[in-house]
Amino acid sequence: MKTLVHRANSRGNADFGWLKSKHSFSFGQYYNPERIHFGMLRVLNDDIVAGGAGFPTHPHDNMEIVSIPLKGALAHRDSTGTEKIIQTGEVQIMSAGSGLTHSEYNASKDEEVNFLQVWVLPKEKDINPRYDQKQFDSQNRQNAFQTVVAPDDPHAVWINQDAWFSLSDLASGNTITYSMKQHGNGVYIFVINGQIEVADNRLSKRDAIGISNAELVSIAATEDAELLVIEVPMN
Repeated sequence: MKTLVHRANSRGNADFGWLKSKHSFSFGQYYNPERIHFGMLRVLNDDIVAGGAGFPTHPHDNMEIVSIPLKGALAHRDSTGTEKIIQTGEVQIMSAGSGLTHSEYNASKDEEVNFLQVWVLPKEKDINPRYDQKQFDSQNRQNAFQTVVAPDDPHAVWINQDAWFSLSDLASGNTITYSMKQHGNGVYIFVINGQIEVADNRLSKRDAIGISNAELVSIAATEDAELLVIEVPMN
């Protein structure tokens, strides 16, 4: 088993007033040559956007972009003709493929929105751009893994990569084991809230650990914890 730990306070930081963002990997003005990616996982940004503010129309191509609101809602519009509101409890994916433009704004004029923005490098390049979002019942991730992004699960949003995203709400004192869905993949565990122990490491809110060269990963909650688990190919 190979591990790397990213502490919450070691993340890159951007503060533009309307946007406050923490970067787990090099992004924008934050560059760390030791934190470019974890396998096919390229970006994990923890964004807080002020009421009425957001990202104006801009282009993307050949990237799988997942948005997970933790608090509030996002207003999305893109060049495929999609115009949606993404609520807390939903997960959105945009396969940029051969290229598109989109904008993303806080759906509220008054309240902040906090969301995780995750980029994964695609399996196939230049596919037709596509969009999907789904609501997920949090009851189905109590002391269990709830798959929300997958290439092979009709109940999840589809991704153009051999990657799986799972959410889990783990009660204090409980232990669950994650089993890799594809041999050779690694898993990046991001603590949204709470505290866990993984591979002899204690992780707290917004800490993360990347694990590779393992088929099974045991996670124990030392406090009630909310987790995002991202399995990706390592090369």
